[in-house]
Amino acid sequence: MHSDPDSATQAVFRALADPTRRLLLDRLRQRNGQTLTELSTGLGGDRGMTRQTATQHLGVLEAANLISTVRHGREKLHYLNPVPLHEIQERWIDKFEHPRLRALAAIKQRAEENGMSQPTFVYTTYINSTPEKVWQAITDPELSAQYWGHSNVSDWQPNSRWEHQRADGSGIADVVGTVLESDPPRKLVTTWTEPSADADTPSSTVTFLIQPYQDIVRLTVTHADLATPAEYAQTSGGWSAVLSNLKSFLETGAPLPTAPWTQPE
Repeated sequence: MHSDPDSATQAVFRALADPTRRLLLDRLRQRNGQTLTELSTGLGGDRGMTRQTATQHLGVLEAANLISTVRHGREKLHYLNPVPLHEIQERWIDKFEHPRLRALAAIKQRAEENGMSQPTFVYTTYINSTPEKVWQAITDPELSAQYWGHSNVSDWQPNSRWEHQRADGSGIADVVGTVLESDPPRKLVTTWTEPSADADTPSSTVTFLIQPYQDIVRLTVTHADLATPAEYAQTSGGWSAVLSNLKSFLETGAPLPTAPWTQPE
């Protein structure tokens, strides 16, 4: 894994330089969470791409952090990971053309929205820290307020309530839910819903998976059961900002100076 930002950026550009790898990413954009067999079918001619070739391409994409993988039973599912592209956008685009490009993207999204069906987002980022410190940053109210703009409040026991409270001291929660699983410092699973939602409103589920990776930490965030394409798109931008802030906060002691205080809904 690349600790040097420029080295990581070079890995992203190398991965994107191959048309087959771009096609694999396009397939995941169309339908996230596919298996190796699903991704390789129909690629490379009538017989499809061999599993070995597809595995090699997916390995390059995963090494560049452009995709994440999650085990589901015996299957290995592949998900787009937009964090590296978000970081490139922040570096070269946001300061110059962001308002105009956002307007164009909104027009494109409205044109494509009816055909989208992507109920789950998976994000992976690598942080120069320890699992214990990552867990604490996610679950400690004072720490989460510093990089998230909201305090995550709970005793973090299974079946306990948790709240995503505004950091202005008002005690107002913009997201609430239940702790489904708590295994510090490895795994946290919670439900997410709006406080005003009635009992029949379905909630989404967020899983934080914290894994040692060499001498750093691999953090995978899975946001599942998203109701609509609009919620999917909003969640994408929110998590990209939060994870960038979390990484900066743990590695430098301060969040990104220009990152928005955005939380997934």
